[in-house]
Amino acid sequence: MKFKNVVRSVVTTVKPGRPQSEAARHARRAYRRGFSFSQTVFIATIVFLFLPLLVLVVYSFNSSKSMNWTGFSFIWYERLFLHSRDLWRSFWNSMLIAITSAGTATILGTLGAIGVNWYRFKARSYIQAISFLPMILPEIIIGVSLLIFFAGIGMKLGLVTIFIAHATFNLPFVFLMVMARLDEFDFSIIEAAHDLGATERQTLLKVTIPICMPGIVSGFITAITISLEDFVITYFVSGPGSSTLPLYIYSAIRFGVSPVINAMSVVMIFGTVLLTYLLRNFLKYIAAK
Repeated sequence: MKFKNVVRSVVTTVKPGRPQSEAARHARRAYRRGFSFSQTVFIATIVFLFLPLLVLVVYSFNSSKSMNWTGFSFIWYERLFLHSRDLWRSFWNSMLIAITSAGTATILGTLGAIGVNWYRFKARSYIQAISFLPMILPEIIIGVSLLIFFAGIGMKLGLVTIFIAHATFNLPFVFLMVMARLDEFDFSIIEAAHDLGATERQTLLKVTIPICMPGIVSGFITAITISLEDFVITYFVSGPGSSTLPLYIYSAIRFGVSPVINAMSVVMIFGTVLLTYLLRNFLKYIAAK
């Protein structure tokens, strides 16, 4: 045995390192073996997903409208923040509808999930099955059916109809996430609260909802994301003066992709990353309570 190996064995015996977890040891063994097929597929998938975003970010700083790089410039960000009033109006319409419809869907979905999970009644299984229909049906069918419904009741198309459509479409996602949280719920806590004299309303507000809060917040964020990106349903139920960001981008790209849209996309990407990071820490906090 070489002298270096002898010294190393003595040092590790006298001063042992920190114990490693099984996951860390497995990762080290996988690293020593080199890239496996699954790791190669994973890296290729990540590159496929994020390379277009990288190209989008780079060309948002291009000084020309063409795909040929002509120089670094902030001209499109200047036009975005100073000369794009219609674009920002559509953006704020989307944000208003997303937040309000997600909030409505979160309240209704949370109460519906708690009611279906708590109470036993004949139509319980049917309600659970019907609640998932908006997730299964194609968006074009939902959009056409809502358009026919609004026309049948004589309701004028606009932001209100978009809000109703988005709240209807987002409701099953919140319902599903809260139900998943309730499946892990320990109902002995409810019995303990009742034994201590808490009413059903106090148990709901002080016990059930705080425990379900990670699922509620996750459903709310998912509903906002779905509402912001929706185009098909919004296209059918929108009216004059109620353009959202997807509708504006669709109408703009028919005349060519504007670098202003690239700049807006970059702003939304960094805003989403920042919001996701903050909410990730918030979800960790409320889950640990």
